[in-house]
Amino acid sequence: MQKITTYLWFDNQAEQAATFYTSLFEDSRILDVQRYGEAGPGPAGTAGTAMMVSFELAGQRFLALNGGPEFTFTEAISLYVDCASQEEVDELWAKLTEGGEESQCGWLKDRWGLSWQIIPKALPELLSNPDPAKAQQVMKEMLGMQKIDVKVLEEAAGL
Repeated sequence: MQKITTYLWFDNQAEQAATFYTSLFEDSRILDVQRYGEAGPGPAGTAGTAMMVSFELAGQRFLALNGGPEFTFTEAISLYVDCASQEEVDELWAKLTEGGEESQCGWLKDRWGLSWQIIPKALPELLSNPDPAKAQQVMKEMLGMQKIDVKVLEEAAGL
């Protein structure tokens, strides 16, 4: 087990979310599902439903709890995905925003309200351009985007 594991609190959709997330990334799988029993600790009527789901995304372990509606996700935490290509950005963006919402600068919320940053490898490289004017032009373009478009950023950098 990795030393630090991200723990996600869902109302009652942990198993659904974990199944969806593991379908998006290679080297991903559900590891274990612990279910509520007749004795609890969940509310009446939850026996047999998932309580805790352990899963891996791209080899990284996560835990998801069906803990009830008391806590919800905010943008204060997000999952950053380092995408190899524009095609990967486009595919993940389309799947994760389905039922969710687009934000800005590569950020989105999925249908459960979890924030993701879908960022192509090219973005930090373009923002680190040794020419400060080009780097600033890339930043200006990125700030006007929802989903990151590498071609537009490359054009802004004069490539």
